[in-house]
Amino acid sequence: MKRKNLIKRICADGYLGLVLALLYLPIFLIIIFSFSGNSYFSFKDGFSLNSYASLFDPEKNAGLLSALKYTAILAVSASVISTIFGAFATIGIYALNRRVKKITLVVNQLPMINSEIVMAVSLMVFFATTGISQIFPQGMTRLIISHVAFCTPYVVLSILPRLQRMDPNMYEAALDLGANPFSAMIRVVFPYIMPGIVSGFAMAFTLSLDDFIITQFNKGDTGIETLSTYIYEDARVKSLEPFWFAVFSIFFVVMFTLLLLINIKRNGVNTAKEAKR
Repeated sequence: MKRKNLIKRICADGYLGLVLALLYLPIFLIIIFSFSGNSYFSFKDGFSLNSYASLFDPEKNAGLLSALKYTAILAVSASVISTIFGAFATIGIYALNRRVKKITLVVNQLPMINSEIVMAVSLMVFFATTGISQIFPQGMTRLIISHVAFCTPYVVLSILPRLQRMDPNMYEAALDLGANPFSAMIRVVFPYIMPGIVSGFAMAFTLSLDDFIITQFNKGDTGIETLSTYIYEDARVKSLEPFWFAVFSIFFVVMFTLLLLINIKRNGVNTAKEAKR
């Protein structure tokens, strides 16, 4: 019996290790080869910091800084707007009757089920064939609209489970105590679903930050380049230079550090709550 349990544990640990290796080994290889100073994935010239030194090259970092600026503007704007729309839309969906709610949720999931390229082409055709292209010509505003349309369904699905766990009597009690419907929603409903709102915002921000296809199809000839489209254009012309290995490595280390700090803070808060109990 003990031998059987040991074999199961070894298999389970081995499977987990294989999955983690497939996920993170490519990232660690990029970090390692960022110190090679070449694009050949070898250390024939020895250890080098040339990849990181090239970050300070004005010709290189000018385009990178511009791409980072547009990426940040687009991601923040799209995630904030889609979170606001998604939060109010989720409350509206929750208040629908069961049949209409099911239909609405199916419609909400269509952008997620469809291939992203279908969404990108659909948005491009929509802007090109409707009068809205006169109101919102090619530029950042059109990209923000595209990203909001893409991210909002994910926000809805992040908030809805939290809202479904809420006791509806909480809202009714707020009304009985003299609050108007809007005040009850702001002071009772929104604080309860705030974890879902934060998760939805984080997901929308990540999706917008990472998007390439929708941005590539809808940015037009405005000269706007986000990080993903800038990397594509640079790699298409010059292939992947060592410069990008350093950029990818720094991004990973920064995001990993932020995630680690958030988890440490969250564990500290949970530990404090348990101690008070």
